[in-house]
Amino acid sequence: MSVAVLSVPVQRAVLTRPFPELEPYRESLELGRFVLADRVPANGESWFLGQVFRFARREGVRGLVSFSDPVARRDNGGRLVFPGHVGIVYQASNAIYAGRGTSRRVLLLPDGSVLNERALSKVRSLERGHTYVEDRLRAFGAPPRRGQHPDTWLSIALVAAGVCVLRHPGTHRYLFRLGTPAEKRSVVIALPRFPYPKRNGRSFALTA
Repeated sequence: MSVAVLSVPVQRAVLTRPFPELEPYRESLELGRFVLADRVPANGESWFLGQVFRFARREGVRGLVSFSDPVARRDNGGRLVFPGHVGIVYQASNAIYAGRGTSRRVLLLPDGSVLNERALSKVRSLERGHTYVEDRLRAFGAPPRRGQHPDTWLSIALVAAGVCVLRHPGTHRYLFRLGTPAEKRSVVIALPRFPYPKRNGRSFALTA
């Protein structure tokens, strides 16, 4: 099984910073998910990625941004739940490496999964999906909200659920220009290009 998702990022700047002359959400998109089953042959990643690029170009997409997260994550018991990756598949597909994204604070639940800012904003504004987020926190020991102000409840729930903070140095950012060689050359990239990152054993500390 192979799955690729071309998606709209939270901020337009994710697309307009690298591709200032492309229309965001139409001519430029994010490769938000790229997943292949373990049984896919080693050369399957590059082949499938090439198919995605051809399909996207037929739909008018000229540039793609993708990110790889190099930071491994473990659950509270020390079990590795995400090994981290530096984007070897993207490198093999001749992507342009444009450095790291913004460093940030990442919240981790006890099972090692990420509690992202979008999930927290759903609770704060009580918008659609907030109940699911509240239920996740309750599953790890947070009390029911019971009408409390969302901000007040979150300050209590995050502690009660054992949420930890990971100081993340930023994901690796890769850029793809789509089309024929001439079409690729016509796509302006406004970010500097850097050498590809390599795997290393660096670790990053968690703080409560």
